[in-house]
Amino acid sequence: MLKKILMVVAISSAAVSAYAVDHTQVKQSIELKDGSTVYIFKDGKMGMEDKVGRATYMESGHVMETKDGKKIIMNGNEIWRVDELLHSNHRGG
Repeated sequence: MLKKILMVVAISSAAVSAYAVDHTQVKQSIELKDGSTVYIFKDGKMGMEDKVGRATYMESGHVMETKDGKKIIMNGNEIWRVDELLHSNHRGG
């Protein structure tokens, strides 16, 4: 019975690590006028962190203004990737 439990734990750990975000996948982070941050991943998708440090929803296609006044358009909504980036140190990653 113990072997079966250990096998389930080992398989579960492998599955969780397969979904972990690789920090090297972040191409750029851009601070917005409202204090939030947009992360652009190497695959071109984007995710957003609000001004208090939480991964937050932003509709794809939404126009945002950067801190320096430029306009960028949200591509995708990789909220789960941003959440992983922000909390990876809490999850042992």
